[in-house]
Amino acid sequence: MVAAAAGDTGKLGVAERLGIEKDMVVQELGWDEDVDDEVRAAIEEVIGGDLLDEDSDEVVDVVLLWWRDQDGDLVDTLVDARTPLADNGVIWVLTPKTGRDGHVEPSDLAEAAPTVGLAQTSNLSVSEDWTATRLATPKAAKAKR
Repeated sequence: MVAAAAGDTGKLGVAERLGIEKDMVVQELGWDEDVDDEVRAAIEEVIGGDLLDEDSDEVVDVVLLWWRDQDGDLVDTLVDARTPLADNGVIWVLTPKTGRDGHVEPSDLAEAAPTVGLAQTSNLSVSEDWTATRLATPKAAKAKR
């Protein structure tokens, strides 16, 4: 019984660890067949609805960006991902872990984030194959608004 409970919290716990709560609006970018569907399902269960796709024009609380090394220009993609974000919204960049196809060097994220006015604030392992990096507007920039 304990093992089952731990497994359940692992699935739903990923959304909680990402700071995603009920009724938040979450947009997903970069979906492909290699994404972790369990992570997606856990987030949808917590928010009580579907993830928005890249064609949505709603203001969002969170952007989930699945990003691989061969996906193009990260700075351009982050500019686009930032557009629908609410003032206190965050972008979670999900990248393949070291040794996996499409692995992104952490330095690539560290260089791209400040270029678009974001700060890297934390990293989490969200599944066996994916790591998430949280990007948010720095507090000093929010105070100026």
